[in-house]
Amino acid sequence: MTEVPVLLDVVRGGRVESRHRGAVVLLGPGGAVETAAGEIDAPVFARSSFKPMQASTLVRAGWQGSREAVALAAASHNGEGVHRDGVRRTLAAARLGEDALGCPADLPGERNALIDYVAGGGQPAPLCHNCSGKHAAMVATCVAAGWDVGGYLAPDHPLQRAVVAEIERLCGAPIAASSVDGCGAPAHAVPLVALARGFAALAVAAPDTPEATVVAAVRAHPQLVGGTGRAVSELLAEVDGLLAKDGAEGVWAAALPDGRAFAAKVEDGAARALPPLLAAALRYWGFDGPAVRRWSAVDVTGGGGVVGSVRPSAELTALLGLD
Repeated sequence: MTEVPVLLDVVRGGRVESRHRGAVVLLGPGGAVETAAGEIDAPVFARSSFKPMQASTLVRAGWQGSREAVALAAASHNGEGVHRDGVRRTLAAARLGEDALGCPADLPGERNALIDYVAGGGQPAPLCHNCSGKHAAMVATCVAAGWDVGGYLAPDHPLQRAVVAEIERLCGAPIAASSVDGCGAPAHAVPLVALARGFAALAVAAPDTPEATVVAAVRAHPQLVGGTGRAVSELLAEVDGLLAKDGAEGVWAAALPDGRAFAAKVEDGAARALPPLLAAALRYWGFDGPAVRRWSAVDVTGGGGVVGSVRPSAELTALLGLD
């Protein structure tokens, strides 16, 4: 067996306490692999990293959501007020209620939003689920296309068949496996390098295409894509032209307008490992700034103070030529 490379070290008190292993790939503007580590041809469930591609499917199918609604369709949001209000507007525009959402009931994911929501008498609701923007856009698309709304999550529904076709077209690879995502929508797997190529295809899409509509929405509304304190929102806001989306179980994908692209899969699925990976890729591409520096390492705490960090391993640092 090939040993899975160490991408990140978890350091406490100056000693490595844990390690995050996985695979990472970076593509050049022409789509060729510039540098990589791990099994980049192995299929991974891209989870919410697929959301920009799912959103482009909806636009292609005839949904004409606002730019904010399109950004929410590509989001894994915190459930803050701005997110919940945006989802309500998407549903109202399609003359649908919150009962049309097929995602599970949940509470806001951001601490202050959660406190305010519960203090106001809020109960778990599909509206608060981090995928509610995607689900609202999916049911709105069904209305626009004349498809059955109630069965929109079934794999054989026209909407979900269109999603598969869009993913395979953008990634240039067939779906390797399918299951059910945490939100109830179909979850699909493609090789990690194909995921990176799919993001490159989104980022270089011609103007006035569904792909370009989604990319413009994500870039215009980074706060809607994640929310307060989220690496994806802060890095989207700081790095001009960046397209990026995180996914559950340790998946990242990103691309730049010239077609450079990145994808990573953390073997243990740890979310804490994701920010330093994208920050490392951005540094490899020559970007710097407060958000890139902030997310280059994630604090490890103890006793209310910072006692270490989650940071790129010596292996990843050498691979990317970072200091």
